[in-house]
Amino acid sequence: MLKMQAQRRTMTNKVYLCAINNILSGSCDQDCSFCTQSVKHHADIERYYFKALEQIVIEAKHAKSVGALGYCLVTSGVGLDDKKTDFIAKCTKAIKKEINDIHLIACNGLASVEQLKFLKESGIDSYNHNLESSQDYYKKICSTHSWDERYQTCLNVKSVGLSLCSGGIFGMGENTLDRDSLIKSIISLKPDAVPINFYHPNNALPIKSSNITKNEAIEIIKKIKNALSDEKIIMVAGGRELIFGSNLKDMFEAGANSMVIGNYLTTDGELPEFDKKILSELNLEIASYCPN
Repeated sequence: MLKMQAQRRTMTNKVYLCAINNILSGSCDQDCSFCTQSVKHHADIERYYFKALEQIVIEAKHAKSVGALGYCLVTSGVGLDDKKTDFIAKCTKAIKKEINDIHLIACNGLASVEQLKFLKESGIDSYNHNLESSQDYYKKICSTHSWDERYQTCLNVKSVGLSLCSGGIFGMGENTLDRDSLIKSIISLKPDAVPINFYHPNNALPIKSSNITKNEAIEIIKKIKNALSDEKIIMVAGGRELIFGSNLKDMFEAGANSMVIGNYLTTDGELPEFDKKILSELNLEIASYCPN
């Protein structure tokens, strides 16, 4: 068993790159303590309604040109409504008309079976909905919707045959038991991809600081990797630069095989060219197709 785990922790030789696009920013009425997109926290971020469709397609083309296989369309707010659902469908069709080989991910909050079926029929490949924290800890960081609603949305995703992308945020003040509980819940969903985020503090948010170290982050990646089959995507996403800086080798040796490139929702990331240079120096190949 120990030998098998050691083999699985050997650094991957292919890395799946993903980019995200915040196509509706800063209009959420929920009170999630970790999110700058909530209007309740008055964070100093760019706020706008639906981004121009033409601009979204241009940005998708750029993401593809720098190696992104996955492209995630994100909207702020608690969940899907008719306007968001229709707009995501329009974006999907417009992008796939221009780019044949891109894996499109929708990340739009709580979603019903009917809404998810419509997105799948429109061309969406995956739906991203994170549990964010353990079930018990979630009550301390959000009061306007429940953890159970999040979990149910993930079940809805699987029920319609979309690939499920589900993970969480570590470093929001939770303890080790909370982290283990979150990991257990994520694994119970058997997701195709797990985005691992590390809390990025912002002065406007109620959670003022992060309580996670690089060594703890490495152990989290290892636990998730060892609990999932090898073909699953283990993605290091938000907060990567804060935890690992340019030392990407540590996270890949721990079992990650994917990362977000470019900017995040309301914070800047490294330039894709910088990240790709590091991958080249590590002799890591950028994957050319998505396994899910």
